Amino acid sequence: MTKRVTPREGIRPSYELRASKAGAGNLVLEIWQLPSRATPEVRQPHYIGGLAGRNLALVEPRVLKQLRAGGVDIGGVRQAPLVRADLHEALALRLGLTFRALAPMRNRTHMRAVSDGVEAMAPEEAAYWLGMAMRRRHPRRVLMALRCLFVEPAGFRA
Repeated sequence: MTKRVTPREGIRPSYELRASKAGAGNLVLEIWQLPSRATPEVRQPHYIGGLAGRNLALVEPRVLKQLRAGGVDIGGVRQAPLVRADLHEALALRLGLTFRALAPMRNRTHMRAVSDGVEAMAPEEAAYWLGMAMRRRHPRRVLMALRCLFVEPAGFRA
């Protein structure tokens, strides 16, 4: 007779959003993976991705909308220097991938296209791309390939 194994609530990867202010009106958002029973290789908080300044300002309404839909409120960042909030895995992976892909970009049109594309991804696809970007030897190549998927080349009309 085999024993049936059921998933437990406590065995899930744990993610955290850290929101802080870096000066007047300059919000900084970071995604961190925390140690949990589901990820024994993570022994201390592991940085997933972050965004601040001009690049965050461009996608901030969209990010805040996703956070509100996920039940996260970062309104307390005005009172406290650092606000921490637990995130659901799918939201954390999608935001982490968005932050990593947008951080080095400068073209606003391309940034919107990449942000739209990542937001439209299935959770499994976002997890795949983020895993590739975090675990590969040359993560910039992976992120460049992701950006190329969503940005229409100049002069290309279908």
